[in-house]
Amino acid sequence: MLRVNVTVSSISAERFWDIRKPIPPIQINTNINVVGMEKKQDNSLEVPFVLSIVYNPSIAQMNIKGHAYVIGDPSEVDKIFKDYEQKKPPAQLIIQSISNVVFVETVIVSRTLNIPPPIPLPQIPESGAKPPSPKLGNRDYSR
Repeated sequence: MLRVNVTVSSISAERFWDIRKPIPPIQINTNINVVGMEKKQDNSLEVPFVLSIVYNPSIAQMNIKGHAYVIGDPSEVDKIFKDYEQKKPPAQLIIQSISNVVFVETVIVSRTLNIPPPIPLPQIPESGAKPPSPKLGNRDYSR
């Protein structure tokens, strides 16, 4: 079984939009780049990464740098490293672990800068609107 520990080493964020102006409709582009992978003596992997977030129009930008450390069964660690050497995409476990940590940080930073967070927030239905009822098989259990 593999374990991935993610640490953040640098956060850079800047708001460009005047705080007195309302924020227009925006597009937010996020990009996680694994910038390398190094096998360590203890049969673990060190995976440096950079997350870049760009708002369009240019109301803000954010960058987070850090490392993911992959620890676990030596054969699984070797397979991930060999895949990296063969230019295959990083393991989904690594990307998901990085995402789980960095997107929480971006929400906190976006709140500090008073900008929209780079992840969609859950939508709460308007009052009076009935949420869709889940149906199992041919039976309706929503009543």
